[in-house]
Amino acid sequence: MTDTDRVGRVAEDYTAAWNSGSAEAVASFYSEDGEIIINRGDPWRGRKGVAEMATGFFADVPDLKLTCDHVRQAGDHILYLWTFTGHDAASGNPLSIKGWEEWDLDSTMKVKASRGWFDADDYARQAAGE
Repeated sequence: MTDTDRVGRVAEDYTAAWNSGSAEAVASFYSEDGEIIINRGDPWRGRKGVAEMATGFFADVPDLKLTCDHVRQAGDHILYLWTFTGHDAASGNPLSIKGWEEWDLDSTMKVKASRGWFDADDYARQAAGE
């Protein structure tokens, strides 16, 4: 299997983990000391931190459905483009949010670092029904 094939498989499996609703499944794609930072916020460190981040998303969007829109690779640096849909837990309003994660993978294909991005203002507008 080529690295490109392996990366594609990781992206597919990561998408499935999000769609399982299991924060631990999402966290399992990260190295023990991996981290994610979203929109320049505070980092969630280690698998426990990543699971806490995912738990927050599942609480905010209980019917979250993630799709992988595209994957780009440059060595061990991966761009994972996604869209999630669902309904805001507080308002019940529908959401369709596009974003991406920039991953640095280790030699075992685990995420060492992820920088996630989405338009938080657009998210707030959609949650408010605007």
